[in-house]
Amino acid sequence: MANSAQAKKRARQAETHRKRNAGQRSMMRTYLKNVVKAIAAGDKAAAEAAYKAAVPALDQMAGKGLIHKNKAARHKSRLNQTIRAM
Repeated sequence: MANSAQAKKRARQAETHRKRNAGQRSMMRTYLKNVVKAIAAGDKAAAEAAYKAAVPALDQMAGKGLIHKNKAARHKSRLNQTIRAM
């Protein structure tokens, strides 16, 4: 357990950051799930629209360090490739 004032403050900050990161991560996953659902349904127009909404969210999360930039690029590349193949 944190003993010093500094350690207690860092523990509070870590909890705040953890909650915010969890929400951001959940939002990102929802965007990705929407694209995957549209692809599975075979609706190319909906998939493209969902993809266009997901790309900025992925870029934001990579920019904030929530996910690695290569992971964001990999998701974008694979989803775009799947949509183009429809």
